[in-house]
Amino acid sequence: MPPGPSSRSHTCEPLTYASTGSPNRPSSATTNDGLATQTHVAVSTHLWWPPVRSAIEIAEGVRSGAWRAVDVLDECLAAIAARNPVLHAFVVVDPDGARQAAEAVDARAARGEDPGPLAGVPFGVKDLYDLAGVATSKGSLLFRDAPPAAADAVDVGRLRGAGAVPIGKTAVPEFGSVCFTASPAWGVTRNPWDPTVTPGGSSGGSAAAVAGGMVPMATGGDGGGSIRIPAAWTGLVGLKPSFGRIPYPDNLASQTDTKGVLVRTVADAARHLDITCGPDDRDRTSLPHPGLCYEALLDTLDVSGLRVGWSPDLGYAVVEPEVEAIAEEAAHDLVKAAGLPWHPIAVTLTDPVRVWLGSGSLDLYQELERGMWPDRGGELHPVNRYNLTQADLLTPAQVARV
Repeated sequence: MPPGPSSRSHTCEPLTYASTGSPNRPSSATTNDGLATQTHVAVSTHLWWPPVRSAIEIAEGVRSGAWRAVDVLDECLAAIAARNPVLHAFVVVDPDGARQAAEAVDARAARGEDPGPLAGVPFGVKDLYDLAGVATSKGSLLFRDAPPAAADAVDVGRLRGAGAVPIGKTAVPEFGSVCFTASPAWGVTRNPWDPTVTPGGSSGGSAAAVAGGMVPMATGGDGGGSIRIPAAWTGLVGLKPSFGRIPYPDNLASQTDTKGVLVRTVADAARHLDITCGPDDRDRTSLPHPGLCYEALLDTLDVSGLRVGWSPDLGYAVVEPEVEAIAEEAAHDLVKAAGLPWHPIAVTLTDPVRVWLGSGSLDLYQELERGMWPDRGGELHPVNRYNLTQADLLTPAQVARV
């Protein structure tokens, strides 16, 4: 079996694997887009991955002294070493930085201080966003050897301040451009429920890490389904909040991406949002604090008087009949449990995909540094290479109409 991460001191280690027959890293039988002609991959389907405790269970246990943050960390590092060679959810782990953070949490608890609402909770950071001391590769060969980030992204810093322990970076497709997770830089990420299929994307590494029982929580971002798709494909709770609810000063020009999270429980998602929401002066689109506690509202919010509308396709989407039937059954169960009236409605919206794809192609220029395109275009995933080639042909008038 390919080795797990080593434990060299003061290093953030890319997770490297043997090149022959590896299910995780492009081999000689794998094309540069990270999508393999991997005929030698041998993985078992329908595996069962013992879950870690929920984020809230861990935090309350650490706060009460029932267990130590370093022991929780060791459990997660052991799970990564055992499962990541099959799933390839993490691309880089920082065991030393994580241990320092966990020890600091334990030290605060030992002094009788409250170590925070996410005390000792290990979490993964989607590799489109910054984690201090670790490079942000964006799933691209162009940035795989980038220098370490100087500071945390806003949401990562708020989680760290609440006692959570960042453990490493999770896999993404290059620049988060597609709905499956495979990249030229890191290879193919696999679904914990069936490693022969994808966990979705672009937050696929985060989804595989949580669904695979490596960590209880991982950050995500969603512009066109990048949290919702992996959550649906791996059986998780995926929360894409309202735009601006979690500050994102480095958002791209299209302003479509929204920070969020993948977890196992709704309560964990609520606590995450309580910690990460609120304005930041660096983000002009960030919203004021809502003045409420999302976690408390899970038990206290009065939904009486609300009506539920249901549209299977919003008037434009092509929906697989089996998926539609499953989704509608789940919606009926939810509405029944809430005691609300059901109102099937006809919704007719224009197809947003053309606009989203057009603006996303232009966003790629923001991701690249001078001299990368077209000079190093051969190192890009074919989808991004095609999008940039087409974007080069756009006139200013066409851009204005996107």
